[in-house]
Amino acid sequence: MGFDTESLLEATSGAVGALVSTTILYPLDTCKTKYQAEVSGHHQQKYRNISDVLWEAISTNQVLSLYQGLGTKNLQSFISQFVYFYGYSFFKRLYLEKSGAKTIRTKANLIVAAAAGACTVLMTQPLDTASSRMQTSAFGKSKGLWKTLSEGTWKEAFDGLGISLLLTANPSIQYTVFDQLKLRLLKGKLSNKTGTESSPEALSAFSAFVLGAVSKCIATTVTYPAIRCKVMLQAAESDEDGTTKEAQPQKTVSDTIYSIWKREGLLGFFKGLEAQILKTVLSSALLLMIKEKITKTTWVILLALRRYLIVNRTRLKAA
Repeated sequence: MGFDTESLLEATSGAVGALVSTTILYPLDTCKTKYQAEVSGHHQQKYRNISDVLWEAISTNQVLSLYQGLGTKNLQSFISQFVYFYGYSFFKRLYLEKSGAKTIRTKANLIVAAAAGACTVLMTQPLDTASSRMQTSAFGKSKGLWKTLSEGTWKEAFDGLGISLLLTANPSIQYTVFDQLKLRLLKGKLSNKTGTESSPEALSAFSAFVLGAVSKCIATTVTYPAIRCKVMLQAAESDEDGTTKEAQPQKTVSDTIYSIWKREGLLGFFKGLEAQILKTVLSSALLLMIKEKITKTTWVILLALRRYLIVNRTRLKAA
């Protein structure tokens, strides 16, 4: 199958997987994000753990507010994963064609994944910022996507861009580990299929889930301090009366780092790590599991569409 079709296959299956996993785990993501965004001394903490965020939503009859910003988050997840998987597949195949190698080495894979991640961040950063502000707003006071972005400047829509670019190392590590483990796991199953068009090998749902969990856990632990700083940069600011105002433009990375260090110490950089690992591991594992299972279906659909177009083109020429 053609180069562009295979890249489209990867992008479509990855985007659909992201959409489903994001929707399923969104309440957990909201609790996790609000917990991470809070910076205070040990005796001034509003939330001791993410369960306190959940209890606040229940006690104030704002359970549905756990889904505030879901539409924006889904849009951001779908676009980012489509762009990432398409870019990753595109750059990977381009490298293999130019180098003449049969497999991609780990270092080259990291570069390819980072390039795909950087393209994704530049295209989706405003949506990422908006979804974070919606999630960290007081329950029941979240605003829509357009109003959230229009109340700030264009520069504020890209809050945390530098850290987001740095965090391209996260999916780079994750998908590199996943691909290498997958390659070894499927090595014994690969057959010599040459000259024929056949669907790609796919992991079982359980294997994809386990490999996705392991790879994401490693990436999350390594990059977590940067993840928390980004959440704080993008979070909506809360007044004492519970209303929210958008993040102030003077908030910088250095300000955020100093605030965490002063109020919470070294361990503050890892506040919410368990919740982050739980959410991201489940999310990525579900994404990759769903992606693996729908890849063959998508392949069949695209192959059928391609043959349909070829037949129609032949008929038109004959006419």
